[in-house]
Amino acid sequence: MGEFKVHRVRFFDYMPSGIRCMAFNQRTERLALARLDGTVEIFNFSDRYFQEKVIPGNDARSVEAICWVANRLFTTGLNGEITEYDLENLCPKYSVDAFGGPIWTVACNALGTHLAVGCEDGSVKLFEVLPEKIRFEKNLDRQKGRILSLSWHPSGTRIVAGSLDVINIFDVQSGHMMQRMLVDRGTVNSRTRECVVWSVFFLSDFTIISGDSSGKVQIWDSHTGTLNKAHLVSKWDVLALSLSQDESSLLAGTSEGTVVQFQFLSPTLGASEKEWVRTRTFKHHTHDVRAVAEIGTAVVSGGVDTQLVVRPLLDKVDVKSYDTGLRKIQFPHRPLVSCAAKAGLLLFQFPVQLELWRLGEGEGPGRPGHSLIVTRKPEKLLQLKRKGEDHICCSAISPCGSWVVYSTVSSIRLHRLQYDGSNISIAKVPRLPKVLRSAHQLCFSADSSRLFVASSRSTVHVIALSQSECKYLHTFKSSSGSTEPMHLLAASADGRWLAAANRACEVHVYNVRSRKPHCIVPLYGSCPTAMAIHPSTNNLLMVHADQLIFEYSIEEKQYTDWSRRVQKEGLHRLWLERDTPVTGVTFNPSNASQFLLHDTYMFCIVDQRLPLPDQKAQLYNQLTLKSLSEQDRKSYSHAFKFCKKYQPLLCVSVLEDQSVVVVERPLLDIATQLPAPVRQKKFAT
Repeated sequence: MGEFKVHRVRFFDYMPSGIRCMAFNQRTERLALARLDGTVEIFNFSDRYFQEKVIPGNDARSVEAICWVANRLFTTGLNGEITEYDLENLCPKYSVDAFGGPIWTVACNALGTHLAVGCEDGSVKLFEVLPEKIRFEKNLDRQKGRILSLSWHPSGTRIVAGSLDVINIFDVQSGHMMQRMLVDRGTVNSRTRECVVWSVFFLSDFTIISGDSSGKVQIWDSHTGTLNKAHLVSKWDVLALSLSQDESSLLAGTSEGTVVQFQFLSPTLGASEKEWVRTRTFKHHTHDVRAVAEIGTAVVSGGVDTQLVVRPLLDKVDVKSYDTGLRKIQFPHRPLVSCAAKAGLLLFQFPVQLELWRLGEGEGPGRPGHSLIVTRKPEKLLQLKRKGEDHICCSAISPCGSWVVYSTVSSIRLHRLQYDGSNISIAKVPRLPKVLRSAHQLCFSADSSRLFVASSRSTVHVIALSQSECKYLHTFKSSSGSTEPMHLLAASADGRWLAAANRACEVHVYNVRSRKPHCIVPLYGSCPTAMAIHPSTNNLLMVHADQLIFEYSIEEKQYTDWSRRVQKEGLHRLWLERDTPVTGVTFNPSNASQFLLHDTYMFCIVDQRLPLPDQKAQLYNQLTLKSLSEQDRKSYSHAFKFCKKYQPLLCVSVLEDQSVVVVERPLLDIATQLPAPVRQKKFAT
């Protein structure tokens, strides 16, 4: 495996934002969620729950509700606007003011022809969904108090709206209120407080289900306006509801961090009548569960504790497989750390700023597993705040450490750094080429003389950097005609090749010197999550969301012998069943046959000279192997060597002096920065 001096970095104070709302698209198997900072994320549940797209937030845009209409995505927020997103360019497409104050909720009818929004002024407004925009159609009868939840009847003829202390039913055609149902405020202690109806659902049999701040899930008859049954599920609020597609299962998310499942069952064996029965309670969160979704075979939930939890329903899964494991997604599936390997610098990306740090130094005997004496502590050199209100979507630092670039959805900014001993000066490059409007990904060449910018419509711009100017050279366009954004870039060490991967699972290779497309790697159905070009062989190494590894010879335009052997023999079952994607690939400069892969919970050194692990072999990590005898250790010798000492990992990189940098973000540090959860009675307290 080899020995490395490791820089263990724990001063990246990354803090993910809490989850505010989510919506699942059954047709495309995409989950869209919005966070408290306005960021919108899209996960592809058919491709190992990979975080496919991220639309950065904006200081002036909050998101309170989110909704799919076919393949189009809409959100509403406290700015009073309905926003549709451009899912190719990953930015807001347009916004329409509803003129009703803050918009708390949005819902689409079953046909996808109309949107209904609930406003602060008590109005429910209908908008017609047109091919390129939405158009205001009419207001329903205005009520007293803000509208906090909405649901269409599947027929599209009625709408139910939840407000303060009341649930109203509207006729869509006339716009008039048909029924008004008062909600009980709950216990004696809460009688003086208004009961907030946080979520409602309108079933096809005209039953209405509501969740409110009294901690109840209530079943209503919309014809008579009467309460059929009330289930007390929490001492605090029921914040979110989700109904299965066949209306047989209901989920309720609470302020106590629990998710309660109800099922439409017969209470006694053999009975023909059915009712809503509480069947399961899941406890995977520490704080408010703000959003829930049932996707058929699993329960998806998220909230203030920032993690997206996918909890499979084992009674709906036929065989034990990858889909039966519990998943907690807390970190983004994209790099937030850039490393200047030659200069020993780290660039940390936050939503509103960048931080530049110089790594520390240590000396000592350097025995394996022991810590070195720190002779120079890590030093924060620079804090660069972004301009405007848009959040930073990507950033990069050149290998020499002299250039820093970042992009928002509206602009790109390039800065030149100069070092004079312990002093540092920064200068913004004033005139950038006009083609540089925004970027989905940024990458420097190995000699820091070129900047590669992945822009809209699968294009990559090549920019020449020098002391005196920043010059536009060329634009590579997708030869396949795809307009999906490029999310990965990899440049070769000799400056000849550039590889670019897009969300359509395509990997393009360009010849930078001749400025021509070279080839397209054979299309594979899973999205690439990490890739890099070998510094000596110029082989392209790719890892996909389904954990498969491919090695492609750029010069020969075919897969290498090692890659063909991997596909023929297959990777180990435990490797394929890992639940976090590989987000980083780098190479061992002292051993051309070794490369390093890392995900959130491990990094792995793969030696191409050794045999692949047998399916019956155990994938021990290095600490376990050290405890074995020399003879047993040889019997477990194979190509994959794991290290799980450092986690959760946000970056693993190799410096020019052949030392390794690992950037960790301990979960306990994140938990200490969360707001206090609701107080719960515990045993013996």
